[in-house]
Amino acid sequence: MINVILCGCCGRMGRAITEAIAGGEKFRIVAGVDITPSAMNADFPVYHSISEFPDKADVIIDFSHHSVLPALLEYAISTATPIVVSTTGHSEEELAEMKAASEKIPVFFSRNMSIGINLLIELSKKAAKTLGLDFDVEIIEKHHNNKLDAPSGTALMLAEAISEERDTTELVYDRHLKRAKRSSSEIGIHSVRGGTIVGEHEVIYAGNNEIISLSHTATSREVFATGALKAAEYLSKKKVGLFNMSDVINDN
Repeated sequence: MINVILCGCCGRMGRAITEAIAGGEKFRIVAGVDITPSAMNADFPVYHSISEFPDKADVIIDFSHHSVLPALLEYAISTATPIVVSTTGHSEEELAEMKAASEKIPVFFSRNMSIGINLLIELSKKAAKTLGLDFDVEIIEKHHNNKLDAPSGTALMLAEAISEERDTTELVYDRHLKRAKRSSSEIGIHSVRGGTIVGEHEVIYAGNNEIISLSHTATSREVFATGALKAAEYLSKKKVGLFNMSDVINDN
């Protein structure tokens, strides 16, 4: 049994994790952490701060907010607890803190916990390497109308991964102020917000007289919960280091 501290337990993803664990025999939530601890009628204690938890767990799963990261890393390091970071919108300083922490404890970081999305990233990298600058690349992401950040962290993951396979890259988020011919180095990133869309991502490779499209659609938050639990299980066996979903995929 893997004992979990669930941060952001009262949010959408926190509840999805709780549901995914319920009735299973592999994981147990021993504590939740949330800024509104009274918002959830849970079968486990919920604290306002992780520092209030008096016991020890096997792994932390964080679906809260990137601003909480320093406190979580401080706790994780002091208690030698592996941490799965599933939040987005981190500053360069916060990313550096994660990297520094990974020299002392196992840290798993992914802007998207879906196994399918991370497979899409691997396929997109392979396509970019094969097609080169002869094909224009555009990324379209769609999410529900309550999502705060744009573009999505996953769209940025895709763009960064594709950039690794190209000689030169310029990320372009908005073209309405620029009247100019598209350059071959561009990766266009476009955001759509509406309704209850869970998450859709499409990578378009447009060449001369042919178009290749790779896409992924999430129809339920359960896919992110399942991926986060896979990450937690993977991380619980590690001693130190910075890991991501590619490590999980390539380890299978």
